[in-house]
Amino acid sequence: MQRIMLRSKIHRVSVTQCDLNYEGSCGIDQDLMEAAGILEYERIELYNVNNGERFSTYTIPGERGSGEISLNGAAARRAELGDLLIICTYGPMTDEEIKTFKPKIVFVDEKNKIAGMKE
Repeated sequence: MQRIMLRSKIHRVSVTQCDLNYEGSCGIDQDLMEAAGILEYERIELYNVNNGERFSTYTIPGERGSGEISLNGAAARRAELGDLLIICTYGPMTDEEIKTFKPKIVFVDEKNKIAGMKE
């Protein structure tokens, strides 16, 4: 049997761009993606701390070191500039894998720069 477990989280990033006319996705600073182990086009779950919205989309790499968190297409309707988001990935794991696995948690400062990590 497999369970769906938290694989990574980027905690309380601020939305820097919303573009309703883009094809869709969430642009994330490449530094944050790498730190969390998130890949391009990977499905993510987003939780808006400001309004309680919960939604999913996929990732595209944002400019490295920019602090970019852009919501594109329909996702742009789920948050406003400056809203705080929690971005998570999940994955299937066996009970045996769960015993030793620790998710990657990335904490950021007010400019979406890495402020700390927890594994």
